[in-house]
Amino acid sequence: MTAAASARQILTRLHEIMASRMHAQGKLDRVVEIVGESLTSEVCSIYLLREGMLELFATRGLNQSAVHVTRMAIGEGLTGTIADNVETLNLAEAKAHPDFQYRPETGEEKFHSFAGVPIVYRERAVGVLCVQHLDPRRYEEVEIEALQTTAMVLSELIANAELIDEEEARGLTEEQTGPQTIPGLTLVKGLGAGQAVFHQPRVQITQVVADDIEAERQRVYRAFDKMREQIDNLSNQAEFGVGGEHEEVLATYKMFAYDEGWSRRINEAIDSGLTAEAAIERVQQHTRMRMREIDDPLLADRMHDLEDLANRLLRIVSGQLGTAASQGLRRDTILIARNLGPAELLEYDRRRLKGVILEEGSLTAHVVIVARAMGVPVLGQAKGIRAIIRDGDEILLDATVASATVRPSTQVAEAFEARFAKSREKQAAYAELRDVEPFTRCGTRIQVMMNAGLRDDISALAMTGADGVGLFRTEFQFLVSATLPQRERQMRLYRDVLEAAGEKPVIFRTVDIGGDKAVPYLASDVAESDENPAMGWRALRLALEREGLMKAQARALLEASAGRALYVMFPMVSEPWEFDAAKAVFDEQLAFLRSKKKILPEAIHYGAMLEVPALAEVLDVLLPKLSFLSIGTNDLTQFLFAADRANPKLAQRYDWLSPSILRFLRRVAQTTHGSGVDIGVCGEMGGRRLEALALLGIGFRRLSITPAAVGPIKELVRKIDLAELSEAVTTWLGDPGANMRDELGKWAADRDIEID
Repeated sequence: MTAAASARQILTRLHEIMASRMHAQGKLDRVVEIVGESLTSEVCSIYLLREGMLELFATRGLNQSAVHVTRMAIGEGLTGTIADNVETLNLAEAKAHPDFQYRPETGEEKFHSFAGVPIVYRERAVGVLCVQHLDPRRYEEVEIEALQTTAMVLSELIANAELIDEEEARGLTEEQTGPQTIPGLTLVKGLGAGQAVFHQPRVQITQVVADDIEAERQRVYRAFDKMREQIDNLSNQAEFGVGGEHEEVLATYKMFAYDEGWSRRINEAIDSGLTAEAAIERVQQHTRMRMREIDDPLLADRMHDLEDLANRLLRIVSGQLGTAASQGLRRDTILIARNLGPAELLEYDRRRLKGVILEEGSLTAHVVIVARAMGVPVLGQAKGIRAIIRDGDEILLDATVASATVRPSTQVAEAFEARFAKSREKQAAYAELRDVEPFTRCGTRIQVMMNAGLRDDISALAMTGADGVGLFRTEFQFLVSATLPQRERQMRLYRDVLEAAGEKPVIFRTVDIGGDKAVPYLASDVAESDENPAMGWRALRLALEREGLMKAQARALLEASAGRALYVMFPMVSEPWEFDAAKAVFDEQLAFLRSKKKILPEAIHYGAMLEVPALAEVLDVLLPKLSFLSIGTNDLTQFLFAADRANPKLAQRYDWLSPSILRFLRRVAQTTHGSGVDIGVCGEMGGRRLEALALLGIGFRRLSITPAAVGPIKELVRKIDLAELSEAVTTWLGDPGANMRDELGKWAADRDIEID
């Protein structure tokens, strides 16, 4: 008998049992009889998870007196091993297995062969279906597949009959229903609390047995066609990137999407009598079992890719295509995902989205840039979260210390809430400073500006009382778009931003894409071969090569600023000639608009970002051409230390309060003194209170920081005397101690200045 015919025979009889009015125990008793008869096996038994233990619920062939008496822990004996590993066992001689345990009350001593499969519900084992035979023999593959199909039907019966409690039906042991701490990697700092919502909601399979096999087959064929079309279009999505690893991922996805073996296995499962959804799920279970046997990390990653595709296929065939964003967030939410693209994140309601936890994710991912701008804390590299977290679980996210607590205890929740309340109190106090100008105790006015990148960010100007936007990252529009944004579209964004900002200045940084912020529609042979993208073909280097890109942005900025002052800043300037070339593009577009009698900006202020250390050596040449200079501390620091900030092992190796960085920054500040060029810092360094003290102490009077940091920095400014601070910093830099951070921290504590 073929696997399909054997399984279909069992399914037909099981379908009748499930449709009957028989009580649940009676149904289980009939199931073991049917399976035992169909496989000509003397023993067939069903164990179900109850109160954290596997309990014998029904048997054919073992002593009936053992039913509801024999119990074993997860991981105990052969049955416990199957449930623990969620894997199939097929043994010619059960006693030869190292995990074999003899239970005398069952009367199983005379049986030699043993085969068992997990009963899986919501990705975890809630029971075991096993068969035993008098003679030593391995069960045929056809018989194992019939058992797996039966186990799928049993999972539906068990859940509907409430034979296990809700926690166990969710597939979690008693230990896993309690509080769990999930470690990870901080991608965006911050605190957040809410209920777990999966970005890709899990598909709930409501029908296992097929009414019409041919109809189910056609559903799968259509789903495969649609999935393959989606995979073929992936390369056009902005978040997918271009070159290198991304192309390898795409190639792997295509390989699996068009794999005939995979589609054949699903069709065979449908032949056995399963619905399309159940067939995909059964093959997916088989894939998960194989993944547990794989030691090769690369091969394991490829199996994860196959699981992702199976989930995609399952969503298509079930019609459950939307993400959680399309359904709308109805409560404070911590979003759970394997990975996210920036455009996907922007679809969520910011009022409800309190944090994101990614199973993967990296510091250089585009979504991190957008999340930071949105003020949403993000925890990445949280391995195995989808097996630990359930939809609706309460989560306390502390991305500042790189961890999250799931299903917190009362004590943990109260401690977190106290910390959160203290944070909110501080924010309320900072909000009261909204209309207060940040003067130091000695009467010096410090400019506290904010960074932005989205149209909606500009509302934070009024809420924080920032002096303006010291850095508007124009690349966000490019990162979330599948094609190059047209000039008109760019112009509308810039005009909206200027109108929302009112009289406050906005410094637009020309597009900084390429390198680690690659977009597929601007592929470059040079960029694809970059071994260190952050130091590669990006920002101004790429824009000057792509003349059409630079011209379109220049004209969009000039037209949007008609009748207003335009502040434009060029990123990644390494030498003065690059600034000259970029300004020449603007001059050309300005001349064009003038010839067309267009309304021009009332004034244009050009600036540069100092991120490449080499530029500091030629400032005497560049300064006469500038209105302002901004130091990008994020990139500058990694270039000075030759330490990739995206590498977790190196992220803590450099310190913004290192004497080498502060001496470099002080030298730049001193070089600009008396030049008439306004100098400032834009980057995370300026938004941290201790680091801000150091920057003010070495001569900086303009800081552009995240909106959330504006209040804390304004409050800090009002507590310091610049002469006293400058003297202390000068002394430390003249003769650096073992730890300047500690020195500065002690100085602040002695003056009741709170640090981060």
